[in-house]
Amino acid sequence: MKPKNLTCFFTLVFATLIVFLFSGCQHKTPKELPNILWLTSEDNSPLLGCYGDEFATTPNLDKLASEGFLYTHAYANAPVCAPARNTIITGVYANSNGNQHMRSYYPKSEVVKTYPEFLREAGYYCSNNVKTDYNTESIDPKQIWDDCSRDAHYKNRAEGQPFFAIFNTTISHESCMHDSIPDEQLRHSPDEVPIPPYHPKTPAIKHDWAQYYDKVEDMDAWVGEKLRELEESGLAENTIVFYYGDHGGVLARSKRYVYETGTRVPFLIRIPEKYKYLFPKEKTGSKINRLISFVDLAPTLLSIAGIKIPDFMQGNAFLGKQKTDDPQYAYMFRGRMDERYDMCRAVRDQKYRYIRNYVPYRVYGQHLEYLWRAPSIRSWEQAYLAGECNETQGIFWNTKPVEELYDTENDPWEVNNLANAPAYADVLKRMRNANMEWVYKIKDTGFIPEADWENRANGTPMYDYMRSGNIDLKPIIEAAEVATLGKPENLAQMQSFLKNDDSAIRYWGATGLLILGKNATPATEALTAVLHDKSPDVIAVAAETLYRLGEKETAKKALLSILKNPNEFARTRALNAIDCLEENSPEMITGVVNMVKDSPQMTRNRYDLRAAKWLIEKWQLNPDDYDLKFDW
Repeated sequence: MKPKNLTCFFTLVFATLIVFLFSGCQHKTPKELPNILWLTSEDNSPLLGCYGDEFATTPNLDKLASEGFLYTHAYANAPVCAPARNTIITGVYANSNGNQHMRSYYPKSEVVKTYPEFLREAGYYCSNNVKTDYNTESIDPKQIWDDCSRDAHYKNRAEGQPFFAIFNTTISHESCMHDSIPDEQLRHSPDEVPIPPYHPKTPAIKHDWAQYYDKVEDMDAWVGEKLRELEESGLAENTIVFYYGDHGGVLARSKRYVYETGTRVPFLIRIPEKYKYLFPKEKTGSKINRLISFVDLAPTLLSIAGIKIPDFMQGNAFLGKQKTDDPQYAYMFRGRMDERYDMCRAVRDQKYRYIRNYVPYRVYGQHLEYLWRAPSIRSWEQAYLAGECNETQGIFWNTKPVEELYDTENDPWEVNNLANAPAYADVLKRMRNANMEWVYKIKDTGFIPEADWENRANGTPMYDYMRSGNIDLKPIIEAAEVATLGKPENLAQMQSFLKNDDSAIRYWGATGLLILGKNATPATEALTAVLHDKSPDVIAVAAETLYRLGEKETAKKALLSILKNPNEFARTRALNAIDCLEENSPEMITGVVNMVKDSPQMTRNRYDLRAAKWLIEKWQLNPDDYDLKFDW
């Protein structure tokens, strides 16, 4: 071969080798869209072997983790199903949508579109088997899914069509604790089960913890069945599998509470080699410590599918070409839980959890009809009343501090509140500021009391109302921050809030005076003046404050007037106050009974009726004596 030809030959070989090596180091994006399978379980924290729980029996999920990626810091933004699922389906925090209160069904903005709609437009067959629970009347499952039923399955798609499919199990749901399995039938021993330090080791608590581990094992078996079905279908190599719990749970102080036990969830993803370009930086079988939360799921799905993430979505994609840098914080919220009012916001970074309590005058352990069905919480309450709880175990039955701060690495059960520790002042300030930046950014609807929404928005979705220019949120949040501190030196400012033109500011003014207790005595006249307020929330809080200041007859008349209000949640707020005041005078009993009798529907889905039923039981009244027929 001549030298010139030889040079060309080696140049061609070298170039071919470079192209080969380069192409071998790159992960080409396959032309076809990946299938996506979601397996979701209800009400379970990361009580899995792959998360280091040695008492758990979860071989299928442990195997899935070894084949994929385990997220160590994954969070439900709400510690209860419906608001959490509202956040998932929209990619918008439920407290920004106006859907954070448990099963309140307020309308969704038309600006906010659900992720299945985007996926279907991109060609996906979308099936959901079968849980919805989106906490709004504006999302019709039949409209957003190709199939949403107990028969929904990816096998029903057109040939060659990519699918997104959800299968949800209720095996580990809270309701599995309502009926006790005999000890001798449990697979996990009540005498060996690990008990959190905030729970006394009563027989019922040990039993329920053991029974719950049994249910988690059953749930793991269900996951195994779904994964085997995928393998047998021949689709596993083309399908990304997600597994996660819909929030924490399930014994008292987990579900419904913005602690790790209520919000941290197991979260596993298995990505086939074919879609290796989607892998996190870590290798298969690794633990990923990026903070992720449910608000991130919708943008992540769109990122995987190559769909542009719309501006309204508030989360961060953690996979795909639109993946963001790792966020510093994850955010959580708690609103009304069934028939009990509360308001908490929480911020989590890699090490600390900050909680801001905006209803610090209520105890953590407010009585909830559904929660109290479990033997464990009833035994905890009995142990506390009998003086059998230590200081840590008794906190749950006390009113809340305004702020909580926990070092979750050294205090995983979050029992040592560091909010007042000087050494953590800088951390507290940083995370307090993060919370404030977040609630302003998302235009948090929770700072307006619920019964006021109807009068303010007049049917407009709260998401739209908050962006309409008809509300100045900043002074409302500032009023809430000042009011809930409970400082006597702010008395005059609280009284000035009562005279504000905005009902939400008046509400926070009354709240601040309620927290001040006897120190609010000089505000008696100002409180009396708002008992005819247009806002029933303002009246309810002002009346409770006056009652505690000795103006009982005046307060009772105001509360009785709210029981006739057409708004269910105004009545619920008043019933909360009546319960906490231990008010059971003949006229109050008559007022509650008449409220129930005037109700056209006697169902447990009415939270004012749940609250009234509890009062009737607490007062040891016989419903038959008053011709009351509850349907549950």
